[in-house]
Amino acid sequence: MIDRRNRPALVGAIVAGIAAFVLLLWLGLSPLLAWVGGWTIPTFALYGIDKRQAERAGWRIPEELLHGLALIGGVIGAWAGRAWFRHKTRKPVFLVVLVIASVLWAAIAVWVLLG
Repeated sequence: MIDRRNRPALVGAIVAGIAAFVLLLWLGLSPLLAWVGGWTIPTFALYGIDKRQAERAGWRIPEELLHGLALIGGVIGAWAGRAWFRHKTRKPVFLVVLVIASVLWAAIAVWVLLG
């Protein structure tokens, strides 16, 4: 049985894989764009779910998971989720992680484009 705290990570990974597959094979995006686009979707969704749970005092998505999703490729979804849901805007560590993830993925994009 999968621990409840690990379910969002598992579901997010499955959604990211399916989304990346669709973006890569069906829409013909580059592997880099498919990867980032695939991880953007569950990252955005999990920010929204965590915000809703925070308002209801329910179970929460671990902050480490939200950081990890941004770093693994969901940085656009993290920025969008942070802005759209107004979530995690008062925690400086989230801003730091998102800036680091943005620089990381920008560097990867430049490296891939320049070959």
